Amino acid sequence: MRIALISDIHGNEVALEAVLNDIKKAGVDQIACLGDVVALGPLPVSVLQMIQDLDCPCVLGNHDAFMIDPSLVQSYTDVPVIVDSIEWCRAQLSAKDLDFIQTFQTCMEINDSRDNKLVFFHGSPRDYLENILSTTPANEVDEMLDGHTALVMAGGHTHIQMLRQHKGNLIVNPGSVGFPFKEFVGDRPPEIMAHAEYAIVTMEQSKVEVSLRRVPFCQKALKKSIEKGKSPVQELLLKQA
Repeated sequence: MRIALISDIHGNEVALEAVLNDIKKAGVDQIACLGDVVALGPLPVSVLQMIQDLDCPCVLGNHDAFMIDPSLVQSYTDVPVIVDSIEWCRAQLSAKDLDFIQTFQTCMEINDSRDNKLVFFHGSPRDYLENILSTTPANEVDEMLDGHTALVMAGGHTHIQMLRQHKGNLIVNPGSVGFPFKEFVGDRPPEIMAHAEYAIVTMEQSKVEVSLRRVPFCQKALKKSIEKGKSPVQELLLKQA
């Protein structure tokens, strides 16, 4: 079984197209989306449609949740340009789009043919805003995992690729399709790298392999996309593109 993990697309259609083309060449049995499909990026509606067309299981990210319940933004940030961008994104979405986002799950499990379990989430199984990093103390990871255990556990949110062994389990972060960060930023402005990120998990009998992948894409096309989108963070994104 080969599963491609994509996360944190954030409305970046150009990056998602590059990743999906790479996934097609690599060959997988399934794609799983770990959340934050929309918001911040230039073309949320197009990206959401692309994800819907994939007919893949989707985890609810914090930015996806903000589309369903705008009041949740208050617990996340009060930075005006980010708040305005989230509101702008929600205004682009139709009732049908919002209905699709409401099908996303906060945490989900998948089993392969040998009954090996994989657990997928956004930040952590208990909270989509939590950050699991390579440096997070083991006791804190235990608390975040909230009793969940599996051969492979995968989440996004940090925009940082990671593969970590934790008490026999593999914790994977595929990084960000739309806006991968050079380093974990917390509340600081990020430095965005010029590629898209995702991961492939391969399970064959008793073997497990995790491949963290980086895919280049056309930066000129991204700039055109940002200019077309006209979101409140357009100027900030153009500086990074």
